[in-house]
Order: sequence, then structure tokens, then C-alpha cells
Amino acid sequence: MSSKREGTLYGVGLGPGDPELVTVKAARLIENAEVIAYHSARHGRSIARSVAEPYLRPGQIEEALVYPVTTETTNHAGGYQGAIDEFYAECADRLAAHLGAGRDVVLLAEGDPLFYGSYMHMHKRLAGRFRAEVVPGVTSVSGASAVLGSPLAERDEVLTVLPGTLGTEELAERLRSTDAAAVMKLGRTFEGVRAAFEKAGRLDDAWYVERATTDRQRFRPLSEVDPETVPYFSLALLPSPASTALPAAARADAGSPGPGEVVVVGLGPAGREWTTPEAQAALAAADDLVGYGPYLARVPDNPRQRKHPSDNRVEAERAAFALDLARRGAKVAVVSSGDPGVFAMASAVLEAAAETPDVPVRVLPGLTAAQAVASRVGAPLGHDFCVLSLSDRLKPWEVIVERLRAVAAADLVLAIYNPASRSRDWQVAAARDVLLEHRAPDTPVVIGRDVGGPRESVAVVRLDELRQSDVDMRCLLLVGSSTTRVAAGADGRDVVYTPRRYPA
Repeated sequence: MSSKREGTLYGVGLGPGDPELVTVKAARLIENAEVIAYHSARHGRSIARSVAEPYLRPGQIEEALVYPVTTETTNHAGGYQGAIDEFYAECADRLAAHLGAGRDVVLLAEGDPLFYGSYMHMHKRLAGRFRAEVVPGVTSVSGASAVLGSPLAERDEVLTVLPGTLGTEELAERLRSTDAAAVMKLGRTFEGVRAAFEKAGRLDDAWYVERATTDRQRFRPLSEVDPETVPYFSLALLPSPASTALPAAARADAGSPGPGEVVVVGLGPAGREWTTPEAQAALAAADDLVGYGPYLARVPDNPRQRKHPSDNRVEAERAAFALDLARRGAKVAVVSSGDPGVFAMASAVLEAAAETPDVPVRVLPGLTAAQAVASRVGAPLGHDFCVLSLSDRLKPWEVIVERLRAVAAADLVLAIYNPASRSRDWQVAAARDVLLEHRAPDTPVVIGRDVGGPRESVAVVRLDELRQSDVDMRCLLLVGSSTTRVAAGADGRDVVYTPRRYPA
């Protein structure tokens, strides 16, 4: 009689945060696993899952192990420890059900699974019942050392790893008696940890590192850190005493060489051939590149440079981050598609810089999407024109309607940016109806999609035939004036132009 196969529990270390620091073995196991488990606080966001996300595949079972408490109080009869013990027991039962059914389970762990990690609590409860394998990961201590560019320990030096939850006096005593040290678990313990370094006479040699290897990493001398800004995912590092100097990047982070520079660069609407030589030179000279992920991906990778991609809806945070990098001495290029001064990052960076004008900011122009679309059909922008965004994320829809009416009444050609998105699926039709109050039904409208890109398409339609379904988030619209004309080109395609002379 054949015995039933049981699953294997894999404790998989993900490293300190950069998905590219996930080992080849870890990536393979994550992709092949039937069940992916990960811990999170009650907000539901899991750092471990976010690091592993590039290696996940559709159809995997996910087990979110959500802590009932983290640092807050609880009314559990056994207190905080009782609540946590009960939680670990319940989690072990959930994973055991999968393992017993023959499903392999990958339990994700930041850093290394057995280095101050949550995985060990499942390992202790399940390794005696099921096959368990631990896949080591790069620790946060190694990540911090790499970020600083400073050795942890050399030759016969002693490196001590300490939890910040120890009392100040005990921490100070251990710091006095070691060559190098890493103190974990900061956050609420930070002030006590810094006091321990000061008591031990080691504060001037200590560094603070936060979220090492991620696009949110930060490092400064420990003595200069504001306790209110310290998250749990940070550590204090006392590097090897044989390290006589930290690299220029770390000195710049401490502010020693003074501020660097922020250059806001327009990439143009598509490929490198539409990026100006001036912009290309600024990109090549930068230490750090900051921008919306898809735009940043258009810039070729350079191992000397650091890329910091982010979501498209965090312009203010992106600007503040770029300025902070420059304050630490970096040459920073903030990239925008098209021209950075047209519904893009230039205004966000300058607005942030105006609050504390201590960093020089330059803006380099780029070919706009409106110019690119216009070029495909001729010269619809040959006379006076207006540029307007249909997005109501940063201004009320009522203001957009007022401006549409004013532009239509003034008989200006209109370039419409951001005409639609996944959540805005009605505004094109609404804008069309407003424009028809002042424009003839046969007014030409140019619909340009992904111009310069691999899926480029350009169409010319009548204003009264403009449909919402014709337009998506990759489109730009050019709405003609009363003088805009459509003619047949020699190749049979429509040519659209607005004469420079205006009728008397």
C-alpha cells in the first residue's frame, strides 16, 4: 500500500528588500510552490510578499498570516504573549493542513528565515512533523554594510549582533566590549539604543541604515537621526574599526560635501531618438534616476547608477525624495515623459524645492506628446492653441468644464491630455458635448495613441462622432478650431492643418 505524499515546508529568505537580491533557488521555489504564506500586521500589507511579487504566478494559493497584535495591548487572557502563542499555533495548523494534503508551502521571510525572523516560529512547530528546508537569504546587516560600503569586520575582529530591545546599560556594556556591532529592532527602541552608543563612547563611529537596498533606503550618522522618523525596519551599525573612511556616497548622505543637483528631464513621447542630446547628457551624468516606473524603464540601465521607480500618483513624494538625495550630494535626474513642464514633474519638484530652496534645480525641455501627435497628421497646431488635461484628480470637474467652454468659445485648437483612464470612462463624451455647444459637428478631432511607440495609431474623426470607446489612457486628442482643415495627402491619408491666417 503506497503512503500518501506529504508536502514540504520551505522557509525562504528574500534578502533585505531589493527583489534582485532574492537567490536563484528562492525564486525557483517561490514560482513552483502551490502555497505561498507570509506574515503581515493587521493593515494587511506584507513587505515579504511585495519583495517576492516578481516571482509569483497566477493560481497560487496565498495564506496571509495576519498578526492579531504587534506592539499594541490586547485583552487576551494570556496577555500579549498568550495572544501571539495562540496565533502561531493557529498558523501552524493552517499550514499543516496544506502540508498534510501533499501541497508544498513556501513561507516568505525578509532577510534570512532564521535571523530574527518570524519563520522560526513555524519551523519549531512543523519541522518535527513534516519535511522542512530553510533557504538562507541576505541579512539586513549585510545589506546595510553594502549600502554604506564599509566592512563589517576584518581579520580577528569580533562582530556582535544585538537586539535593540535590550536595556540601555546592557547594550552599552556589550558595545564597549566588541569591535563592530549591528543593533536590530529599532523603531520605538531608537532613543535607548542611541543612548547606549553614547554611554559606550561609540556614538561618533555609528551609522543608521533604514530599509537598506530598497528605493526608500536612507543612511546617516546615528547621532543625526530624528527619533520620530525611525521605522522598525532599520538598524544601527558600528562598522569595522579598520575601516578608516566611508565611501563618497555615505559621506554625501551625511551632508558633508553639500547639496548636489536635481535636473528634471523630458524624455520625449517615445524612444531615444525623440530625446534631446541635452537630456541624454543629463541622464548620463546622473548618480540617481527618479521617476514613474514605466518612464524610468525607458532609460538604459547603468551599473553605476541607482534607479528609484515609483507609482504615477505620488508626484509630491517623488519630488521630495529626489531633493533629499540631492541634499546628500547626489546628482539626481527626475524623468518625465514628453516635456517635464507639461502636466509632469517639473512643477512638483519646483513646488517642493520652493519650501526649502537649498538645492539647485534645472529643467530640461522635451518634445511634447501634443507635438508628436500633431506631426503625424500635419500641422493642426499651426495657429493659436490651448493645452488642457481632462484628469479631475487634482482639479474639480466643474473647473474643467468651465475651461472647455472658454476654449471652445475662443475658437482655439485644443490639445487634450489624460482624456481617459481605467476609472475615468465618461469624461471624453462629456467634454465632446460641451465643445459641441460652440464647435461645428464636423470639427476634426485627431486621436493619437502611443505615438512613437510600438502600438502607434492615429485617426481623424468628426467631433460629433468622437466616442468614449475610441479613447484610452494612452491617447492624446487634438480638437480643431473653426479654421482647421482636413485634406487628402498624396499617400491617401488625412492631412490636418490650421492656417496661420485668421479670417477677418
